[in-house]
Amino acid sequence: MAKFDEMAFYDHKEMTNISYAPPATPWMDTPVQFRPGSYIYPGKARHLEYLGLPNAREWEVTENDWKLQDNWKQIILEGMADRLQRFRSFKLFMDICVRCGACADKCHFFIGGGDPKNMPVLRAELLRSIYRKNFTAMGKVMGKIAGGRPLTIDVIKEWFYYFFQCTECRRCSVFCPYGIDTAEITIMGRELLGLLGIYVNWIIEPAANCFRTGNHLGIQPHTMKDIFDDFATDIEDITGISLDIPFNKKGAEVLFVTPSGDIFAEPGIYTAMGYCLFFNEIGLDYTWSTYASEGGNFGLFTSNEVMKRLNSKIYAEAQRLGVKYIIGGECGHMWRVLHQYMDTMNGPADFLETPKNPITGTVFEHAKSTKMIHIMEFMADLIKNGKMPPVDKSRNDDCVVTFHDSCNPARGMGIFEEPRYVLRHVCNNFVEMPENTIREQTFCCGGGAGLGTDENMEMRLRGGLPRGAAVKHVQDEHGVNRLSCMCAIDRATLHTVCEYWAHGVEVCGITELVANAMICKGEKKREINMRFQPLPGAEQE
Repeated sequence: MAKFDEMAFYDHKEMTNISYAPPATPWMDTPVQFRPGSYIYPGKARHLEYLGLPNAREWEVTENDWKLQDNWKQIILEGMADRLQRFRSFKLFMDICVRCGACADKCHFFIGGGDPKNMPVLRAELLRSIYRKNFTAMGKVMGKIAGGRPLTIDVIKEWFYYFFQCTECRRCSVFCPYGIDTAEITIMGRELLGLLGIYVNWIIEPAANCFRTGNHLGIQPHTMKDIFDDFATDIEDITGISLDIPFNKKGAEVLFVTPSGDIFAEPGIYTAMGYCLFFNEIGLDYTWSTYASEGGNFGLFTSNEVMKRLNSKIYAEAQRLGVKYIIGGECGHMWRVLHQYMDTMNGPADFLETPKNPITGTVFEHAKSTKMIHIMEFMADLIKNGKMPPVDKSRNDDCVVTFHDSCNPARGMGIFEEPRYVLRHVCNNFVEMPENTIREQTFCCGGGAGLGTDENMEMRLRGGLPRGAAVKHVQDEHGVNRLSCMCAIDRATLHTVCEYWAHGVEVCGITELVANAMICKGEKKREINMRFQPLPGAEQE
């Protein structure tokens, strides 16, 4: 989590003095300039070796020689040919774009930086131009006139620079009249770079850790158990309720999976404590897992194969423990993978049942395929059927709350109303940001898809400008001081965005606010919230 003095290097006046004028030279002839703050350090050899990925070596982005294989051109073109054959969507996206420009001003990185190669249409052209030159008759004959260009080392460097300035948020796809999913083009671009051993460390290290220990930080099972013992102690101090948090419990009805960001860092830990208190209060027969201790999937930002390998552990653990179905926590990219890829990658999960709420009897038919539901769906169902534990909304009266639609569960999964329904149930003061910045049109945090590292700070702040401006608007107009969201990466990166663009607004999860408001059976007089801060009205006492 970045400190404010690390961001102070970037002057607000300079950061908002954005020129949208195109460069003097044509885009194919404008080279990449790697400057500090605009790129991420390369993946270390040991992480590539652990995952069995090609061309593991130590190299530097700013060096001329990236230590590629001698036949690197052949590798790229054969890799592209293979993917054009296997992924029909990739072939369509290469062919059907008419460069209408509907997406041009929709990307937060273009809005915040003005670089025309961060227009989604032009970012896709970086890859599409190689496709035209090598896989279309017009491109082979006419070259640049037909939009084709030769594959050079400068093209590879350009791919690296711009495909790792895309958070795969898919906002551009909402406005595309042909439905082109630029995120899928970014995934293909990164996957092709991976054939040359070109990864960023902020992505490949968590992926390797997750494959080895089950979570991004490489935390061992006994350490995770110790952390939850600490959570139980803190919850007892706050509420007076003693919890026995279940782990690796065979025969439990539900396996609960959440991102490790909820477990190992603020402010996610308060959301994790909220999960534990909530499940205990409703008496759900559930279990955490020390094996499937990571819902987040950095394979989504690496390659289809790594994504599949990391996701498989969730079904494997559900089968081993003999649960009926799975509930997932407040995570972003976990839900993009689960909702759009899981069943075809690792399913069908015929050993599981269609999720059914044991308290309300609701059968979640929309989850018949994946056998997994979102915790917001589960909570909203309890509220709708009058089965939610009683709440005291005034316990959150120190918060004027707005809500950030996290890209993957929102645009990628369609969960828009459930989190708002829950927030309004536990908060008296809820304010929406401007309509063109939420729901389907939500802006990204600027640090998703593995871009949320401090060496990439300038691009994070530029990419976070549109969301930061919307938060600043409701802060100034309505006194908003709390930005809620249901994604661990958002909770980490939006802290930086708010610190810089809307100073004074704190970030939180939704279940943290639920836990604050929930009146639990047998609780002592509540005087502090999940952050050990005084509840409204308790300061004087």
